[in-house]
Amino acid sequence: MTQQHHAPKKEKSWKPKPKGPDSGFIWFTGFVGAFIYYVQQVDNFGAGVVAFLKALVWPAFLVYKLLE
Repeated sequence: MTQQHHAPKKEKSWKPKPKGPDSGFIWFTGFVGAFIYYVQQVDNFGAGVVAFLKALVWPAFLVYKLLE
């Protein structure tokens, strides 16, 4: 008589689905548009850095204004 050893069953783990290839493009386009909007008001390098940082977080500004 032979003994059969069964490997323990692996539990399925939940993995988040990766974003579609177009979502990165949409966020990049929004970043570029926001940067162009903010950089139009720049008159020195420091203000340019602030414009870049504002362009990174423009969705937060949008939500804030919508909820005002």
